Amino acid sequence: MSEKERREEGKSCAASKDMKKKHEEEKLRRRLAEIRHRMMVISGKGGVGKTTVAVNLAAALAKEGYDVGLLDADIHGPNVPKMLGVEWRPLVGGENGIRPVEIFPNFKVVSMAFLLPNPDSPVVWRGPLKHTAIRQFLGDVNWGRLDYLIIDLPPGTGDEPLSVAQLIKEVDGSVVVTTPQDVALLDSRKAVNFSRMLKVPVIGIVENMSGFRCPHCGHYIPLFKTGGGERAANDLAVPFLGRVPIDPAIVEKGDSGPPFVLSFPDSEASKALLEIAKKCREFMEKEKSEGGGQ
Repeated sequence: MSEKERREEGKSCAASKDMKKKHEEEKLRRRLAEIRHRMMVISGKGGVGKTTVAVNLAAALAKEGYDVGLLDADIHGPNVPKMLGVEWRPLVGGENGIRPVEIFPNFKVVSMAFLLPNPDSPVVWRGPLKHTAIRQFLGDVNWGRLDYLIIDLPPGTGDEPLSVAQLIKEVDGSVVVTTPQDVALLDSRKAVNFSRMLKVPVIGIVENMSGFRCPHCGHYIPLFKTGGGERAANDLAVPFLGRVPIDPAIVEKGDSGPPFVLSFPDSEASKALLEIAKKCREFMEKEKSEGGGQ
């Protein structure tokens, strides 16, 4: 092959790549255009119950009759399907893209867990592969028309939140989940500042595992302290969304589903989660209204 032919072949390959990239961007734009609100659920560290909060906020919104999608963007630790009791369900391709797993007619979910051969299979991927996976979850999945897309991100401030912010561009807001311990609060401050760096509005802070009420005498026991989430919210000038107390039934439903807020709607923790979901909804509606969104 002559030098001129090699140059022409290189130009052709570059043009083909550009065309493919434009096609993917257009497909992603069309998918996102059907989603009215997009919300990230983040935490500065693991073990604070971020996924539990994300699952129950999504379920609470679906309970109110909204069309909700839940994207499990934790590529390495995709626990959302287990919390919903649907880890055995596969993702199936259709004429208009991959069909998300339907929990209810108005509640759909997508997770890396649906693609693994078994629950013990690790995902050993670096940043670019994770970015590609999240792009496919957003662009290749036929979410349909949604009122809310809740995105459960892995703990910390790494690749996945960056990918989501870059791909979606217009995220309505982020919910930061923490617990009352000082070490969790320190990392929650980082999560708030990280969200601000991404130019994603902070909807507020949720203090999870905020004490325990004795089922026998009704006495409140601050197992991991209390009030730290509210103090952090005040210090950082972001809304405090509420406290979710410890409830053994949350653990039970987190192991098998269905979501806690649907199974125990009258419990103190469920009422707190429902109120937090309401505040998130009101924040996003206000953001969309003030931003001129449709």
